[in-house]
Amino acid sequence: MTEARLSAGQKTLIDLGPLGVFFAANYFYGIMIGTAALMAATLAVILITFWIERSIPPMPAITCLLIMVFGGLTLYFDNEIFIKIKPTIVNILFAVALILGLIFRQNFLKILLGRMLQLTDPGWILITKLWIGMFFFLAIVNEIVWRLFETDMWVTFKAFGIPVLVLVFGIAITPILRRHSPPNKG
Repeated sequence: MTEARLSAGQKTLIDLGPLGVFFAANYFYGIMIGTAALMAATLAVILITFWIERSIPPMPAITCLLIMVFGGLTLYFDNEIFIKIKPTIVNILFAVALILGLIFRQNFLKILLGRMLQLTDPGWILITKLWIGMFFFLAIVNEIVWRLFETDMWVTFKAFGIPVLVLVFGIAITPILRRHSPPNKG
């Protein structure tokens, strides 16, 4: 029996779908309903992923857990600050995890992405350092946006700005990935 897998397009929809739901629910009903919708959509995509693949990748699982915690706090205390600081905390946690991995000689990016990317060991270290910087950058930018702008602007940034920044970063590091790919054997 062949193992079911999500296609790249399905994975993208699953990754970005809850953000679209969050944006739309916030736009029409406000941040509290938007938060509840984000929680429901995130849980739904985790369950769909598990149903299809019979496993849940670590990053989406951690993100889902943190959305449930910070979303739950937002709704329980009727205070939007919790959902607004979630991206800051998540990005700092990811950066710190990568730093600890480097310190203890466990490259977590290589562990997570090693099947998809073939890089030299120096390449993995460089990419990890770049992602550490990116995670700290995203944490700082999130803090600036939620503190200086209205909630609707922050939601727009969360739903569209962060994914675009990550996409641009991914494109920008492509030459580094190529430069640190092992030579083809052939």
